[in-house]
Amino acid sequence: MDMQVNFGGLSLKNPVMTASGTFGFGLEFAPYGDLTRLGGIVAKGLSLKPREGNPMPRIAETPCGMLNAIGIQNPGVEHFVTKALPMLPWKDVAVIANLYACDATEFGELAGVLAGEEGVAALEVNVSCPNVKEGGIAFGQDPVQIGRVTEAVKKKAGDKHVMVKLSPNVTDIAVCARAAAEGGADSLSLINTLSGMAVDIRNRKPRIANVIAGLSGPAIKPVALRCVHQVVHAVDIPVVGIGGIASAEDALEFILVGAQAVQVGTANFLRPDFAFGLADEMESLLSELGAASLDEFRGSLQLPI
Repeated sequence: MDMQVNFGGLSLKNPVMTASGTFGFGLEFAPYGDLTRLGGIVAKGLSLKPREGNPMPRIAETPCGMLNAIGIQNPGVEHFVTKALPMLPWKDVAVIANLYACDATEFGELAGVLAGEEGVAALEVNVSCPNVKEGGIAFGQDPVQIGRVTEAVKKKAGDKHVMVKLSPNVTDIAVCARAAAEGGADSLSLINTLSGMAVDIRNRKPRIANVIAGLSGPAIKPVALRCVHQVVHAVDIPVVGIGGIASAEDALEFILVGAQAVQVGTANFLRPDFAFGLADEMESLLSELGAASLDEFRGSLQLPI
């Protein structure tokens, strides 16, 4: 069965990508499988300058997922371009750079640095970070700011595919999706983590130094499916589903509601080899379900009349 996916000028050999922040730059997972079996590698969030991230502790396990507040710790975009990117098999697997910045101008500068890099297939824009010029409110909670950031990245991205990663921590994610589409996004990825926290009743302290963290894992899959369902009906650009995917059945649920492709996140921490075999498992399950193709299955959810 043909598992290739092509959307908005981005070509993937299969619909499985790894989610930013859960797979390093990709090289860290090379001992666990063949990177070229993936449809795409979304590298960890990149900023213009190196970032140390938030203080420890930054991760807490929950009954059905995990909380994290890493704070986009990364060595900066120059390190990625000169040290990591040349080591990745970018001729055989799409490498997607995830961008982090605190104002639209900085987002544009980052896009400009990566625009000329042959090994970068696409840019994923993380709009969940706080906008320092607007009092620290996350870009992703303000449709106007989402549009401005998307426009700034598109202006500097050259011919790179621009994917905007949406936050679920909003009243209406469809409004945010339309703002990104109107700003020129080639595709959308969703969802990012849900806001959460964990506390310890014995020492009466938060379990994470940042207090508020992002919840990911199986617990958020129903929310993610709902968001993807709403967004695919709200915009005319492709959507990539993210949130709690831990099996081929989970991944096909996102395809069924209309996602072009999926990203695997928290499952990478539990099973470092999980993403490598997921496309094959999806193909087998599609055959078992009697689907003629991935395209025939996509968006075929039958809603109540």
